[in-house]
Amino acid sequence: MNEPGATAETEAVRRRGSDSDDTGSTELRRAVAFLGWDWTADRVIEIGYRTGIAVGLAVGLVAAFVGGLLTGILFGLLGGLVSAHLVHRGPVWLAALRRTRALGAAPGLVGRLVLRMRLDPSTERAVRFAARTGDGPLAEGLARHERASADSPTSGLRRFAREWQPWFPAIDRAAALVRTAASAPAERRGRCLDRALDATIAGTTERLAAFVGAVRGPVSALYAFGVLLPLALIALLPAAAATGVPIGPRVVAVLYLVVLPSGLIVASGWLLSRRPVAFAPPSIGPDHPDVPKRGVHAVGVGIGAGAVAAAVTARLVTQWAAPVSGLGVGSGVAMLVAVRRRRAVLSDVRAVERSLPDAMTVIGGDVAEGVAVETAIANAGERLDGATGELFERAGRRSNALRVGVREAFLGRGGPAEPIPSPRVRGTVALLAVAAREGRPAGDVLLELADQLEALRELEGDARRQLATVTGTLTNTAAVFAPLVGGATVALATGIDAVDAGGMGAGATAGADALGLGGGAGVDAGGGAVGTAGETAGESGRSGRPGALSVPVLGRIVGAYVVILATLLTALATGLERGFDRTLVAYRIGIALPTATATYLVAFVGARMLL
Repeated sequence: MNEPGATAETEAVRRRGSDSDDTGSTELRRAVAFLGWDWTADRVIEIGYRTGIAVGLAVGLVAAFVGGLLTGILFGLLGGLVSAHLVHRGPVWLAALRRTRALGAAPGLVGRLVLRMRLDPSTERAVRFAARTGDGPLAEGLARHERASADSPTSGLRRFAREWQPWFPAIDRAAALVRTAASAPAERRGRCLDRALDATIAGTTERLAAFVGAVRGPVSALYAFGVLLPLALIALLPAAAATGVPIGPRVVAVLYLVVLPSGLIVASGWLLSRRPVAFAPPSIGPDHPDVPKRGVHAVGVGIGAGAVAAAVTARLVTQWAAPVSGLGVGSGVAMLVAVRRRRAVLSDVRAVERSLPDAMTVIGGDVAEGVAVETAIANAGERLDGATGELFERAGRRSNALRVGVREAFLGRGGPAEPIPSPRVRGTVALLAVAAREGRPAGDVLLELADQLEALRELEGDARRQLATVTGTLTNTAAVFAPLVGGATVALATGIDAVDAGGMGAGATAGADALGLGGGAGVDAGGGAVGTAGETAGESGRSGRPGALSVPVLGRIVGAYVVILATLLTALATGLERGFDRTLVAYRIGIALPTATATYLVAFVGARMLL
């Protein structure tokens, strides 16, 4: 983009003197500037190379110790190159995620422009209003261009639209229609403004639909190579041991606890960076008055829950599963406790937003009939139930008692809307404040606001429904399917020795020996192999050949892999459906981890009873 109004990224690049760093790509420089980092692209590249050298040396040394010099060199080179590339591409992915979240606010931003233009056909005032009543990169960018155009006859809207046009083409068309409406006759102005908002909503819908269609293939590939194939390979381990080709525990651990999770993380980041628009929920910060600092408390409760789960598992299931149970349940409970209050605040905010269209319909109808906005707000509080009715009722009482304006009644110190971190609520309050000055003509605009809020809610709901067809499989796999198959697979490995004890032949005996379950041992009630002298080989892990993959080791590796899958797939599904919000991601992972752990243990016990 070479127009005189440079983008935020290129402006920041110039401020940091990064235009001269030829080693950093344009994409990387733009991403670093967009993220607002103090580092330059050169600095990121330097850190990437240093990280690659350090990781390559570490991986090479470990691989050389495990598999020899040649293996160490190959894995060291691979680890160094991959880690350096990840550091270099990391800012680009992070910037893409932030833009994705930012573009979810595009319909609301254009909607505020349109509403302000209906009250007063001045592009400058509309731009100022839309920028100051929103937050996030879009509103910040619009405010920056508005300030830069303060001494010129333009509003900065055109330059703002061209800045974001490469990532959301519909915003350029909407901005052009808004500018056209400013100079159009009154009888055609409304039509231009309607088309501006329709263009934004249609562009959002089309891009999401295209993304849903394009993402099915990559998600299916991730599902196949990250879940189905690895679990199938686990099931083949006993057969490999039975044929005399035992696979050591270190190889399995590196594959399932390092290589596969790393591949899933990279694939998930790639998928999330391709999402065009995300309707991110309101951000609940740690400074929110209803969110106490509970980090230490959450850790303590998580440790306690994990200890109890491990003790119960060791008593009722098997001793080797105790660490898996403690890890999964403890981590999940700790996350739930840590984000419980944030989740409650988010639910309250959503409850308020849900009935905002109804409130604007009531207020708009009253104002159109000549009722003062302050009185209409109090009337809406009396007529509506739930959180929204309570909000407007409190604001109406505050306005009457303190004799303050609309904005102060809602957002002043101690106001009912002050602790509600919702751009939609704040934008509504700002328009109500303008309507209080405009009087009766603003009634139709408030009714239009009700229609806009309802349209935005339907747009978000439709987007979630489309994405649910993709994310539903990931969520179910993380919490149920993968743990179910993993637990049954470990039970199958345990059953090899039981089959041999029944006289099923030398093949099963060889497989049991390779798994560390040989020596004519039976299977105890805990799933371990009991030696002839009473030694629990499955629990001690000392029976069989040195380095053999015993069932307890296999069970712990598979259990840890199940926990990792529950974490990564849940985070990916939440990010695709809702945008990568830390509160929602932590909350859903907190539910998925105990569920996946319990499913894994139940599948192991159930399959062992059937073998």
